[in-house]
This record gives sequence, C-alpha cells and structure tokens, in this order.
Amino acid sequence: MHTTDTIAAIATGMNNSGIGIIRISGKDSFNIALSIFCNKYGNKLEKLESHRVYYGFIKDGEETVDEVLLIVLKSPKSFTTEDTVEINCHGGNLVMKRILNTVIKYGARPAEPGEYTKRAFLNGRIDLSEAEAVIDVINSKNNYSLMNSVKQLTGKLYEKINELRNEIKYEIAYIEAALDDPEHYDLNGYYDGLRIKTEEIIKKLDLLKKSFNEGKIIKEGLSTVIIGKPNVGKSSLLNILTGEEAAIVTDIAGTTRDIIEQNIMINNLSLRLIDTAGIRDTEDIIEKIGVERTYKYANEADLILMLIDSSVTLDNSDIEIIKYINDKNCIILLNKSDLTLKTTIDDVKKYTGKTVMQISSKDETGIKEFKEKIEEMFISGNTGYNDEIIITNERHLYLIDKTIESLNMVLEGIDQELPEDLISIDLMNSYDSLGFITGEKTNDDIIEEIFSKFCMGK
Repeated sequence: MHTTDTIAAIATGMNNSGIGIIRISGKDSFNIALSIFCNKYGNKLEKLESHRVYYGFIKDGEETVDEVLLIVLKSPKSFTTEDTVEINCHGGNLVMKRILNTVIKYGARPAEPGEYTKRAFLNGRIDLSEAEAVIDVINSKNNYSLMNSVKQLTGKLYEKINELRNEIKYEIAYIEAALDDPEHYDLNGYYDGLRIKTEEIIKKLDLLKKSFNEGKIIKEGLSTVIIGKPNVGKSSLLNILTGEEAAIVTDIAGTTRDIIEQNIMINNLSLRLIDTAGIRDTEDIIEKIGVERTYKYANEADLILMLIDSSVTLDNSDIEIIKYINDKNCIILLNKSDLTLKTTIDDVKKYTGKTVMQISSKDETGIKEFKEKIEEMFISGNTGYNDEIIITNERHLYLIDKTIESLNMVLEGIDQELPEDLISIDLMNSYDSLGFITGEKTNDDIIEEIFSKFCMGK
C-alpha cells in the first residue's frame, strides 16, 4: 500500500438514503475535484479554498452525474492531515458508485479498509488507541460502550498510558545519567525510591487490568443463559425480555428442545440471551441432547437465570440445579407469583446464598426490579459516565500484563540487588510494552491487523 497515493471510497453505508458521501484524500484530491466539479452555472473552478462548501455538479466529461455539495479541507487541517475533499451527493447506490468510479477515473485509487484512519495515525493525527476507538464507536451496542469508546477516542486512554510511560522514562533516564556521570548523580539509596514508584505504577496498571472484565461485558454484551426444569416459564420470560414471541409457549413439558438465542437491551446493558431446553431425565434422544447443551451453555455463561415454578413445592431436581450453579454468577427467579405460592424465597435460601427474586411472567410482576439487579451485578457505580478508563481491548490487556510482568522483574532485581544497568533493561521493556498500546512503539503486522477490521470508507 502506497501511503502517498490519493485514495477514494464511499464513506456512508451502501443502502439507499438521503445523503451519500464519497471521500477523497491525498495530494491530488483538489486536482481531481477541479476536474470533475462545476458550479451551478456549469463553470469549472480554478482553485478550491480550504474549509469551504461548494454547490454544483459532478460531471464525467460532458455527462452530468449528480447534484452535489463539495466540502474542501486543506492539509494539515483534516482527519488524515492530507488534502481532503468530501462529495455529498444523493444517497442511492448507483449514483454513489458512479461518482466513485468517476473519481477513480480521474486519478484516485480505491481505499483499503481503514486506510483513512490508518493515515490519520501514521501522520500523527491520532494515536493507535484512538484509532481502535473509532471502530469501537461504530460497533457500540449500548450507551456504556459508546461513552467509553468516545472517551478513548478523545485521548483519555492515551493520557493515562502516557502518564505512566513518563514516570518510567524518568527512572530510565536517571539511571543512565547516573551511570554516565556518577559524580553528579548519586545512586545510593536510589532503589528504595524506585521500589515505591514501581509498586505505585503496578497498582495503577492493576486497576486498568481489573476493568477489563467489566469492559468486555460493556463491549460484547452479557452471555446469559435461562435454565430450569421444563414448564417453569423460561420461554415466557424470554418473550417478555425480547418483547416478541421468540419462543413457543405451551403447557406441554419439553417444548423447547433446541437453543434459542436473542440479543436484547436491559437498561444500558446488552445481553445475549439464550433460552435452553428444560432440565429433566428423559428418554427422548433429541430432548436429551438439548439438556446436554443446556449444561454446556451454563458452564460458559457470564450469567445464569434459573427459573423455579413457585406454584409447586421445591423438589430434588430444583435443588440439584441450584447446587450446580452455586459457584456461578446467577439469579434465581421464583416464577408464577400470580398463583398460590408453594415455594418461597426462604425455601430456596436454605440451599444458596445467591440472589433470589419473585416474579411473574404472566403479569410481569418483579421484572423491573430483576432488570435493575442485573445492571447492579455487572456495572459498578456509574460506569461510562464517570472519568474512569475501562479497558475493552484484548490487545491492551495483553500489553498491560506484559508491562506488569516487566515491572515485577524490576522489583525482583531490587530484591537481588542487581546492577542498575540490568534494572534499566526491565524498565525499558515495560516502557516499550505501554508504547505498543498507543502506537509510539509498533510494527507493520500490528498496524495491518488493526486496520484490516475497519470498514472501507473509514
């Protein structure tokens, strides 16, 4: 990929809409625009001024392609820091493709996926963590995810990482200065202060690391499995939460034999909701396979919702399921509270310390409180609306782990009274690991992997 080429792509979705945008970026952007654009009087322009909007038409030779608005951004005051032209046209698939083909005909080449954002990174407009936040903003599934991605997009993660890198860089520089000029830099007692500083940095990194589990849920959604004996109301609960008839509801036990999956929102939290086959002993081969899958999904879930029919007496099958999920994140729901109660919260509490709530899938009693409980369990405080940075990227988590590993080696080196130049190597490794997060330290493979995930026009 030649980073000096002039590139073009459709920046809006490929579906019929009111407006479509074709983005051109690179040194020949203005020349291409001047070649294909004429004003409302049918006249070609001699030059384009930066940060202006021009009204007119795109022409391919003598043929008028569309009526457009031309937005002009001169380097370096654009997203890519290059000369950029955005053609705002009518949003039909055919007309957008015609304009793009015309732009390519007059000197641009088709952009690769993510190439605009890649150029913004390579040209110093944004750091790598901000570039990754761009795709997270696009893919956000809920308000928490969007707010956290926007914080990273505005440089909050970069600021935190850069602050820690500067603290480490100071120690590296001090050691090097002391080794080069021992008369003016004293290393006596230096290790005591270095230990305190290193432990403080590790604590800050540990806080970022601990945020990942919450961040992963915010970004990807909560894998949630509904389990229980047959005919306790699992499918009815699924239908209430999804707001549609996603599952067949009958009085016949064993109706749900396969796995039903739905994506839903509970307040500001995304859930990947899975309704499973009722757990019971059965000779039906298909139903038995469904029960086996139920246990498999339960073992992998972030949250288990166990339903119990509170209109009948708690039995050994219920108790066995309760014991099975006792070491997992779960909420036990006593369904059918609209009927005469034969199983109470106190009855279930004898076998578990987990949250037990009374609901009714029929009249939706307790559903609001149940939704609030899920959010309380997985979203601490006011996540997404405070100043805390939440890590949502596995690449960042891996590099934070590598940094902590190097800093722990610094502490081990201090304990063993190793020479300062050896301590400096581990400090430099931790400095570099953090640099890979922001892109101040990187390689071509990492860059290609990140930007290959982007859409064509971004």
